[in-house]
Amino acid sequence: MKTDTIFYTLPQNLPSVLFKLLEQPATLASCYEFSSVEVKELARCIDGVFLPKSDFPGEPIYFVEVQFQTDEDLYWRLITSGC
Repeated sequence: MKTDTIFYTLPQNLPSVLFKLLEQPATLASCYEFSSVEVKELARCIDGVFLPKSDFPGEPIYFVEVQFQTDEDLYWRLITSGC
């Protein structure tokens, strides 16, 4: 699955969007670096991940997955089968 350009560039350019959606302070975005990653061994891909910067080692990691259709098994598939 190819990463959708808008959903890669949006959080990369406006990282506070994730934290606003999570009803967290937008200033938390300054603690993170956003990237899109692929785990090659199993060919698993993640739309995006917010990793805490080295200055903020105690902050959680946020994984971003964009879904545009109703899918009751979404979380099950994400964990068991990847992309």
